[in-house]
Amino acid sequence: MILSFLVSYIFENFIFMAKIFFFLFLILILVDAVLLFFSKGNIIADRIVPDKLSNGDENSIKIKVTNQYLFSCNVNIIDELPFQFQKRDFSFLGILKSGEQKFYSYTIRPVERGVYSFGDLNIFASSPIGFLANKYTFSHNKEVPVYPSFLQLRKYDLLAFSNRLLEFGIKKIRRIGHTMEFEQIKDYIQGDDIRNINWKATAKRGQLMVNQFQDEKSQPIYSIIDKGRVMKMPFNALSLLDYAINATLVISSIALKKNDKAGMFSFSNKIENRVVAERRSSQMNLILETLYNLNTNFVESDFSRLYIDTKRNLPQRSLLLLYTNFETLDALHRQLPYLQAIAKQHLLVVIFFENSELISYAKEKPNSTLAVFEQAIAEKFIYEKQLVVNELRKYGIQTILTKPEDLTINTINKYLEIKAKGLL
Repeated sequence: MILSFLVSYIFENFIFMAKIFFFLFLILILVDAVLLFFSKGNIIADRIVPDKLSNGDENSIKIKVTNQYLFSCNVNIIDELPFQFQKRDFSFLGILKSGEQKFYSYTIRPVERGVYSFGDLNIFASSPIGFLANKYTFSHNKEVPVYPSFLQLRKYDLLAFSNRLLEFGIKKIRRIGHTMEFEQIKDYIQGDDIRNINWKATAKRGQLMVNQFQDEKSQPIYSIIDKGRVMKMPFNALSLLDYAINATLVISSIALKKNDKAGMFSFSNKIENRVVAERRSSQMNLILETLYNLNTNFVESDFSRLYIDTKRNLPQRSLLLLYTNFETLDALHRQLPYLQAIAKQHLLVVIFFENSELISYAKEKPNSTLAVFEQAIAEKFIYEKQLVVNELRKYGIQTILTKPEDLTINTINKYLEIKAKGLL
């Protein structure tokens, strides 16, 4: 009897306390709703996106959020990224005091050229109570084009301007002969050749001055991009074609700064995307727009067409930087007669790629008989690449065998070496 009374008493008190807590819960929800939906204030947000994105690079995106409520807010920011990134749950959290404005930033790395469409910017704001959230949607639907790596271009332009190319592995090569003429006297910058110091001008100005020289003759520099199926192979999510496109953009800029004429074209089963080598002010923009629209067409590249076109349309001896890929010696031998014919009229540099994944796999410790067999095959393909280099050099054709990520630096080195030795 006593036990039954005790249980009943506890149950009645529990029900009473539950009603109190439920009533308090309803009051808190009501207060939360009033704060978020009926009080003065709101959330304002804006996505700040560059006019264009740089392919293969980390591009910074900023979101500006302002809290106009009279209380601190917890915000959950959900940005609708372009479908190319395959991210459906991209969000981050923050806390904003009343009247505070904050910038939230993140980076995206596109690996394909083209148009990327951003969706809505969604902000979920909650009060310090935290039971409810007010959703704010900002229709910042925006299409942004992804261009070849202009960030890489700016980096090398800056390094060239400040004479810091040596820090990034770009070799300093002694110039042979006297193919330079005086251009101007300028302030000394670290890295300038001290042998060019103009002591009279230094004495007059009270600071170091150097003589600056330039090449006596502008020479045509053509980047030729193979856009056949061999260039579709991806490394670090970026295709070989895009590595070649990014390198073309940089080397064209450097050639123009070296007072040469920069041009380009692509080929597969036909010649396309031609930009005639010139030194006009609009040349870089023309090359950039042409590279933006360049895509692989998944066919076998016709080197005979390349030879015919260079013979017909390039009457002046030029430096031809040919970006392609040969996996085997047999693949080279099929095209070698055309490369030899081109090399008789022009200074040809054949640029192709190491298979980084094969090299890494060949260095791993095998854990089975099958792995030993597969590594032997990998080492055979790696060796074949070196045979291709030797075969090209045997016929006097300049070559670059490079990792995709080192393509730009190695191409610049080769260009500077050719200029320094006066080979063109």
